[in-house]
Amino acid sequence: MDFGERLKSLRKEKGTTAKQIADFLDVTRSAYSNYEQGIRFPDYNILKRLCDYFDVSADYMIGRENEDGTKI
Repeated sequence: MDFGERLKSLRKEKGTTAKQIADFLDVTRSAYSNYEQGIRFPDYNILKRLCDYFDVSADYMIGRENEDGTKI
């Protein structure tokens, strides 16, 4: 699963809309959509805020580990 797919999956699991997350991140809906589509990768600050929002590690978010913390 790539970053965009993982991000979209986390959003759906949490039951939030893309607009809600874009507002939380203080980015445009279009910018957030680009993250989910894999067109853009967020900078470190946005990535950190996404991890905090979804309560996951950066390694999980970028696909280096599974949800249980085991390395991929």
